[in-house]
Amino acid sequence: MTLPAPRWDLSNVYPGLESNEYQSAIKSLKEKIESQEAFFNQNAALMGVDAPLPKLAEAMGQLIEGFNAIYDLSGTMRAYLNSFISTDSHNTTAMRLQSEFEQANVRLQKLGVRFSVWVGELAPHLPEMIQADSTVAAHAFILKETAEQSKYLMTAAEEALSAELNLSGANAWSKLQGTLTSQLTVDFELDGKTQKLPMPALINLHSHPDADVRKRAYAAEMDAWQTAREPLAACLNGVKGTVNTLNRLRGRTDALHGALDQARIDRPTLEAMLGAMQNSFPVFRRYFQAKACRFGSEKLAWWDIFAPTGKTGRSYTFEEAREFICAHFHEFSPEMADFARHAMQNNWIDAEQREGKRGGAFCMGLPLVKESRILSNFDGSLGQVSTLAHELGHGFHNSCIYQAGKTAMQRNTPMTLAETASIMCETIVKHAALEQVSDPQEQLAILEVSLIGHAQVIVDIYSRYLFEKEVFERRANAELSADDLCDIMESAQKATFGQAVDERTLHKYMWTWKPHYYYAGLSFYNFPYAFGLLFGTGLYAIYQQRGADFVPDYKNLLASTGEDSAAGLADRFGINIHTSKFWEDSLSVIAAEVERYCAL
Repeated sequence: MTLPAPRWDLSNVYPGLESNEYQSAIKSLKEKIESQEAFFNQNAALMGVDAPLPKLAEAMGQLIEGFNAIYDLSGTMRAYLNSFISTDSHNTTAMRLQSEFEQANVRLQKLGVRFSVWVGELAPHLPEMIQADSTVAAHAFILKETAEQSKYLMTAAEEALSAELNLSGANAWSKLQGTLTSQLTVDFELDGKTQKLPMPALINLHSHPDADVRKRAYAAEMDAWQTAREPLAACLNGVKGTVNTLNRLRGRTDALHGALDQARIDRPTLEAMLGAMQNSFPVFRRYFQAKACRFGSEKLAWWDIFAPTGKTGRSYTFEEAREFICAHFHEFSPEMADFARHAMQNNWIDAEQREGKRGGAFCMGLPLVKESRILSNFDGSLGQVSTLAHELGHGFHNSCIYQAGKTAMQRNTPMTLAETASIMCETIVKHAALEQVSDPQEQLAILEVSLIGHAQVIVDIYSRYLFEKEVFERRANAELSADDLCDIMESAQKATFGQAVDERTLHKYMWTWKPHYYYAGLSFYNFPYAFGLLFGTGLYAIYQQRGADFVPDYKNLLASTGEDSAAGLADRFGINIHTSKFWEDSLSVIAAEVERYCAL
């Protein structure tokens, strides 16, 4: 199950962690931050609300340009350092340099707060300032949003203290979770010999074609998390406790309040989407029961949720995965296919499974070189091919933004819209693959991969939303034990998977290894995936109607995801996300897949 796969190359960014080029970069970052601080201090008297509007607009334009340059540099450095830490948690040099970088970044956070407060004070004058300066005008959306969000800031001194304490608080807890989960290994018998598997490789065995392997891997995983549950519970309590405290002091209604603002949607939109998702559970339970029947059971065991069906003997080499993806991308857009081929041929992807590497998959942008890097844990399965397509979608999204010449502040895309291109790319590959096969067993295998993904994003994501919501609510009163967290997770899974999945086999330790729960700056990193799936599905339906004429508008949408609300961008395509109908229509497309699956 662990096939040869590439590692990424970032030598065109900096030659090495201890290179002169990297040292120059950290020096430059500190100097740019100092220069921005000096600008604030030296011009404080000229930046009051009573100053002449032309002067205020000019000062704001200069500050925006300064922040954009700093964000490009810091974003590139952050991604560069993360490329080492996410693939080798034993790399102490990278960790030391990351700590130094984070110290500088605290000063940047303080400057960001100072800027936000100032923009909030000038909110009544923003329309006139936008008219007076071209740089200010180009950043009108983010400035208006900043002014609105400035209402939820503590005092400047409190925000500064929070930023400094975060390094030894929530951020430290998050790092500990990443280190513990990436370094945990399990001795496991596979292919007739005992191997020491890192947790990502063990978790990937969920999709192994052999039922005995899947069941043993599930049992081994449960035992492994049992050994690490106490420190991981401490990590989660630390992160969620911090978020609750800061939300209260900042005047947030609850933890969801800030997450919705970050996602650029409102509660009615979320409620409409969640309501449609909940109403779709019977459809997904029908799928789970049909799958259980294929395995000769009334209910689906958890270790069979990711199991392949149909013709499952095919295992892709990384090169075969590349050709498969590029061929199908080409049918949608030759430009997108060229992008994917360039990324895979130029070592933008770290796909090898190994000890010390974090699980899952992600894509990160490198703004100074206008490239992306993708992490995955490739095992040759069709599911991992789909994951590669998903992450390449993120990379294509970045490419559209870079090509459009968007600044760092204009690129600030919410999670809800960040999943649009990735879901589209998965959908493109799946539909193209289905059209090219006539064998029912091959169709079944493709549909299985698709429905596994859909079930994760609709049913399992809803359970993660319920879990996180209850954790936040209960953490406000007291710390939660590992048993508490397991109970909450199982309760959430029962509420969503229902009777279709054997409740004796639920994954009570899902909270231990999902890094999304451990980001203090990004709570509820779950419902945006559902938004992305259903929004992307709706866009794909429009593409099927319009054909090639859709692609330029779609690229423009991707280039603009940092400059409008989700509702505003959806309105470009005649989509109303505030009503249940749009979400129900997208879910009906998935329901048709379930019907086709059950009929095969």
